[in-house]
Amino acid sequence: MNYTFPPASPRRRHDAGGAAAAAAAASCTGPLNAQEALTGKHILLTGSTGFLAKVVLEKLIRAVPDVGSVILLIRGDRHGADARARFERDIATSSVFDRLRAERPQFLARFFAEKIDCVTGEVTEAGFGLPLPAFALLSRQVDLIVNAAASVNFREALDEALSINALSVLNVTALARAAKAPLIQVSTCYVNGYHRGEMYERPIDPARAIVPRHADGQYDLSRLLARLQHRIEQVKAGVADPARRARRLTELGIAEAHYHGWNDTYTFTKWLGEQLAMRAMRGRALTIVRPSIIESTLQEPTAGWIEGVKVADAIILAYARGKTSVFPAKPGEVIDIVPADLVANSIVLGSAEALADPAAQRIYQACTGSRNPVLLGKVIELVQTEAKENWRSYERLFYRAPRRDFRVVSRPTFLLMLRAMRTGVGLWSGARRLLGAAPSPALDALRTTQTLALTFSFYTAPQYRFHNHKLMALARRFNLADNAEFPTDPALIDWPDYLCRVHMAGLNRYALRPRAAPEPGPAVGA
Repeated sequence: MNYTFPPASPRRRHDAGGAAAAAAAASCTGPLNAQEALTGKHILLTGSTGFLAKVVLEKLIRAVPDVGSVILLIRGDRHGADARARFERDIATSSVFDRLRAERPQFLARFFAEKIDCVTGEVTEAGFGLPLPAFALLSRQVDLIVNAAASVNFREALDEALSINALSVLNVTALARAAKAPLIQVSTCYVNGYHRGEMYERPIDPARAIVPRHADGQYDLSRLLARLQHRIEQVKAGVADPARRARRLTELGIAEAHYHGWNDTYTFTKWLGEQLAMRAMRGRALTIVRPSIIESTLQEPTAGWIEGVKVADAIILAYARGKTSVFPAKPGEVIDIVPADLVANSIVLGSAEALADPAAQRIYQACTGSRNPVLLGKVIELVQTEAKENWRSYERLFYRAPRRDFRVVSRPTFLLMLRAMRTGVGLWSGARRLLGAAPSPALDALRTTQTLALTFSFYTAPQYRFHNHKLMALARRFNLADNAEFPTDPALIDWPDYLCRVHMAGLNRYALRPRAAPEPGPAVGA
């Protein structure tokens, strides 16, 4: 285990009495100062190898240089690399730090060496798998916890999704309680599940199944979790083949999500995680931050920074490669896309508030739909126009000019089209096989379209609009300097500029690898 921690913060809340609590409560609507709240504090961040947590980490380093330290909980890998080795390999080398490397290289190197502390541990294990003395030591050092660890695979096997998105929250809250530290739990707006209409910043009820409650009104998940675990064990005991077992566990997750009122295993287990956090942290400082669909950064550390292919990008990429040109969607509805830096700033402001005004539970939605809405049809129009006019500017995204328009249709129409396409492609592929030809590219395109629709069509047919009134009220409590440093307002987004100039350029530059050069042919006369 690798656990070396900084000296304890001089300001601890372990001995906070009634007077301090009363003072905090009295100031709960007063002005806040992010720098003052975060200076000298030791912040534990989970999920730091992921996209959003990297943006949060970079922002803390660049904008709050006087933070006490950032403690990263990172699991070791199968090759024996500990947390520090993985930090150096997987995080410190990230392009998210390119701006700091260019502008303040010595500062960045010094911060990495002096203020980044790495703990080798597993968030899904009790006590993170640490020896008890190490866990106790960690609890004495932590002032604030930001839990950004998650599996964002919408169709994850139920045992994996339940472990990382829900049950691991109990391990994080155990540390928060031992440390008497506020917890910032990163969730998703889509915990709203199959509900419809206006979605506000408050706890969510299941849209379908009835889940019993405790006397205080919070959900009692004990029977539900026990039943899920029982069904998982039944699958594991009854299916020996690993690939088939993984498929069965994925199917089980989707079935349970649908039954209880969610579209997929990810959103179902994230709702479970919220409920577990609220129950475990009752009477203590808990802030749940729910982003909507997180995409590339709007401004910082650089416009368009992104890592990996996200929800909307998978469809853009398939269209760019000629693998799909039709999709089930509702073009007249609002699609909620939020830049990653606005989410990171929301987490930072929520952290500052939790430190300054503890002993309260809060929910904030980092979203755009209520304050700066954009219709799905407009997004498609902007991206398609940019693709047709400037496809050569995105050499990693587009290998050639788009040949077809991208069409959206209703779900019933899409299913009819899919059935017809499947019949036609099947006949054509069969003929090609008889002639000894390679499989039809149309078959690959059909499979891509089916997979994308199965995974993402819920998100392209939105049934509700997310609101962020409480997050905007929180931002107003901070001074002008903090609002300039940590902007959260979706009104800052110019959608044509963001989607075309910023996001597509960022997707091309950061998320996709350069196209492999063709193999040189044999020299003439060789």
